Amino acid sequence: MNLTATAPQNLTPAEPSPVSTPGRWSPTLWAILFVAGLAMFLDALDVSMVGVALPSIGQELGLDTSALQWIVNGYILGYGGLLLLGGRAADLLGRRQVFLTALVVFGIASLVGGLVDEGWLLIATRIVKGVAAAFTAPAALSIITTTFKEGPDRNRALSIFAIFGATGYASGLIVSGLLTGIDWRLTFYLPVVVVAAVVLAAYLVVPRNTEKEEGRIDFAGAALLTGGTLAAIYTIVTAPETGFTATVIATTILAVGLLGSFFVVENRVSHPLVRLSIFKVKSIVRANLAALAIFGSYLSFQTIVSLYLQNTLHWEPLQMALAMAPTGIIVAVLSPIAGKLIDRFGTTPMILAALASFVAGYVWFLTRGGNPDPAYAVDYLPAFLLLGLGFALGFSAVMVQATEGIADHEQGLASGLVQTSFQIGGAVVLAIATGLISGATADGIAGYRPGLYLVTAVAVIGLAASVAAVLNRKPAVAAIA
Repeated sequence: MNLTATAPQNLTPAEPSPVSTPGRWSPTLWAILFVAGLAMFLDALDVSMVGVALPSIGQELGLDTSALQWIVNGYILGYGGLLLLGGRAADLLGRRQVFLTALVVFGIASLVGGLVDEGWLLIATRIVKGVAAAFTAPAALSIITTTFKEGPDRNRALSIFAIFGATGYASGLIVSGLLTGIDWRLTFYLPVVVVAAVVLAAYLVVPRNTEKEEGRIDFAGAALLTGGTLAAIYTIVTAPETGFTATVIATTILAVGLLGSFFVVENRVSHPLVRLSIFKVKSIVRANLAALAIFGSYLSFQTIVSLYLQNTLHWEPLQMALAMAPTGIIVAVLSPIAGKLIDRFGTTPMILAALASFVAGYVWFLTRGGNPDPAYAVDYLPAFLLLGLGFALGFSAVMVQATEGIADHEQGLASGLVQTSFQIGGAVVLAIATGLISGATADGIAGYRPGLYLVTAVAVIGLAASVAAVLNRKPAVAAIA
């Protein structure tokens, strides 16, 4: 059985399958990578822009911290809850078709989000955007992993893919800082322009699939997973504020029941949303745990810092955005060499170094970031640079480790699985962190420290789990096609 990922199959004769040649890529391959990277750029752009705009949105729409976190988590829940369905749909329905359709939905939802005046409507549009992203993201990643052969070519492609994400993140911070100073709604209109450009480029360069993989979409599994995730996050968000009321107890039972039923269903259906035997591949388990820790800690850190700098220190949105921009810039600068580092050292040392860098960055901010009159170069910049280093070392390594050894027809599943881990980690940790800082005032950093302790602990646990997994590692189990 050949486990090496090759070019997309079942293309029309007029559109020959592009194949990566080691050390040399054709213009067609570069164009495909560029289009897939634009989807990553769009997702990172949207996340960072909204993070900067949160205080302004809250002031205009009258939303408190608990409500504001749903603007972030609404997107993440739609995204994380349906990523596995999105990945499977890309395998079964065709990557190009799924990619284009979901992009259009994303653009429409973003446009509507800029027009609404009610908080709940804004949250609803964010959920729809997350659902759309749940289909574009795994389709984009599986386009890359099925176009570029496993090994140096794919490692290089994924490191370039990471550059798009870093550029989108850094650009989103700066652009949102500028636009929010005018009107936060502009941060919702800008992605519409990006979507239009990506749709046009994808239509022109991404090969068309004329046949689909055999199988059916597991809608029951998708519904159970999404419902269980929503119930669990609602419980996590609500319990710190209300205690264990009848509603919280009911949603807890519902979450356990739905998620438990999900695993039962996946073991019984002929075409599961998640082939559970994929978790026998220990490297995939380690990659997904690292994804949980990385994004789970960082998304909460960004939200906490944004609220602290703007609401407590009264920084302007642009000032705050420029302060955090070095995180994205260092990722963009270092990501081009990530593929070579993976080739030389392997994915596991890279992930361990990344998590150690995250821990160091959070500890630095905890010890220095609370100064009432901070010196940016000493108190903040080292932390942001360490976080950027963590992303530069870890993102590509996690993506490579999560998809290596997986046959082409399950690349969408593997891609969706690791991206689900990123998003669910972000949603769960952010929900807990928001509850911990809900009483934060404008008096100082003390009210934010519980949330900062949490994100540091998540990164430490992720690092410890990765170290333990390596120490107990046994010979890898080959992936089943």
